[in-house]
Amino acid sequence: MNLTGDDFAGVVDVFGALTRAELGEACVELAFKRGEDTDAKAFDDAIDDALVEYHLVRVADHDADADDPLLVVGPAAFPRLPEGAGDLPHIMDVPDRSLSDEAVARAAEERFREDAVVAVEAVDDERIATLLDVSYDLEAWGPVELGEARARLDDAR
Repeated sequence: MNLTGDDFAGVVDVFGALTRAELGEACVELAFKRGEDTDAKAFDDAIDDALVEYHLVRVADHDADADDPLLVVGPAAFPRLPEGAGDLPHIMDVPDRSLSDEAVARAAEERFREDAVVAVEAVDDERIATLLDVSYDLEAWGPVELGEARARLDDAR
């Protein structure tokens, strides 16, 4: 079963926030509903890609396991609900969680700034272009100001 970043965002959006382990479990449930037998590790690379592309954002939460932060819908996502995902809240036992918009935006901004430094130091033009696009999405998505970081990215191109 192939899921896109927007599919993962749709699954996460059903719950509001999931740990990576819970997202993997949700994907296994979706595969099972489609008659496929797989394990959560089969989705690791695609989840990593969704994080790199800002379809998902990691957020540390004081109630969550430090080794398994929460994942939330990211600024570049257009969440799409995969077939059968609407049933997941009835299948999975996931606690209610509430994260402040500020905490989510701060986590995304910190990650963005780290990614920007890495891209500039590596002179990775493709990643710089992606991050420039993400910067606008991120500013529209949350209370962050990335003008200075965007200028550095632009200068590095």
